[in-house]
Amino acid sequence: MTNGHHVRVDNRGSAIEDYWPLLCLVIVTALGALALSAGFGDLTLRGLMHGYMGLFLLIFSLLKLFDLEGFKDGFAMYDLLARRVPFYGYVYPFLELALALAYLAFAVPTATYAATIALFGFGALGVVSALRRGLDIDCPCMGNVLAVPLSTVTLTEDAAMVAMALVLLAMA
Repeated sequence: MTNGHHVRVDNRGSAIEDYWPLLCLVIVTALGALALSAGFGDLTLRGLMHGYMGLFLLIFSLLKLFDLEGFKDGFAMYDLLARRVPFYGYVYPFLELALALAYLAFAVPTATYAATIALFGFGALGVVSALRRGLDIDCPCMGNVLAVPLSTVTLTEDAAMVAMALVLLAMA
């Protein structure tokens, strides 16, 4: 432990098994998005991305809401705003939920894409900072239900959400 933070001392986060819960979530979400898009007769890139992002954010917000207090505490360990404004940790899952519902409903798409870029772009900065500090925690991004290490995979998730929102914004 250094400066009150756990420092990575082993190879935790280096094996695929460490990310199995996340991999399952990604695969199931992709299948759900495909089924949703096919059911609505919208097998376009836009339809698939809306379905995927909506379902992904819906599941992630739900995982956080199972233990909101635990999420808030873990989130404050790496998120730049939650470290300074602890109440933000309570609000964040509801922001994800609102985005999830907006994607699934195709509601105010341009504002939804912009909000996604802002939320996940800013979140990525906190992950980069935590990784540079060597912080070794389970990522609160999956709530306290599933244990996945905070790592470059977390950063990739944030970057992927930003990239998909940018693609959708360009398509709008």
